[in-house]
Amino acid sequence: QVQLVESGGGLVQAGGSLRLSCAASGRTFSFITYAMGWFRQAPGKEREIVASAIWSAGSRYYADSVKGRFTISRDNDKGTVYLQMNSLKPEDTAVYFCAAGRPQLFWDRRGYDYWGQGTQVTVSS
Repeated sequence: QVQLVESGGGLVQAGGSLRLSCAASGRTFSFITYAMGWFRQAPGKEREIVASAIWSAGSRYYADSVKGRFTISRDNDKGTVYLQMNSLKPEDTAVYFCAAGRPQLFWDRRGYDYWGQGTQVTVSS
């Protein structure tokens, strides 16, 4: 089992920045074993992938809508994954979820088996 706890959401003005954190734990958890992803879900919309990574392969995936603005990273010692969000736009408003899953599908929501509870990000215009 893997436990994921997000934090860092909040209200920010357009053009501002936020950093989300995801603390990962569990007997079987390892950054070598799991791909890590950030997803978001806006009201009335499906959950979509924002960014993901396979740390062992040095691979990163970003949705086109966030390329150049968002960065996924990790602190291995702290067992924490981050999503740095810059130049935020009102359309970035959503609940953001951290997830852990299979490296073979690290770009695809179907590959993720463990989810956090989500953290709200609201960007005002």
